[in-house]
Amino acid sequence: MSKTDKNGKLVHISDILTKALGKYRPAMDTEMTLIWDIWDTAVGSPIAMNAKPDAFKDGVLSVNVSSSAWIHQLKFLEKEMITNLNKHMDKPLITRIRFKIGKIHS
Repeated sequence: MSKTDKNGKLVHISDILTKALGKYRPAMDTEMTLIWDIWDTAVGSPIAMNAKPDAFKDGVLSVNVSSSAWIHQLKFLEKEMITNLNKHMDKPLITRIRFKIGKIHS
């Protein structure tokens, strides 16, 4: 599906949606992408193999974890993880991490 712009050129619907959604969700999407980019380095390989970021909103990072044993361990490391993640992003975006059992995407 397409529409014409003010100059009479055809504009694809995906371009219209991308532009419209970009006005409402740019910070969240950019922040989540940044978190994914630095995750493995910031938390280290053992944690990265068993926990992956899932969502980010209002300073709270939701992280999928492979087991309840890992959730228990990561709760003790939460403050250190927040410090390392924020340091790698050069800005204090994350204030809390919520751990939950979920699918670990590679």
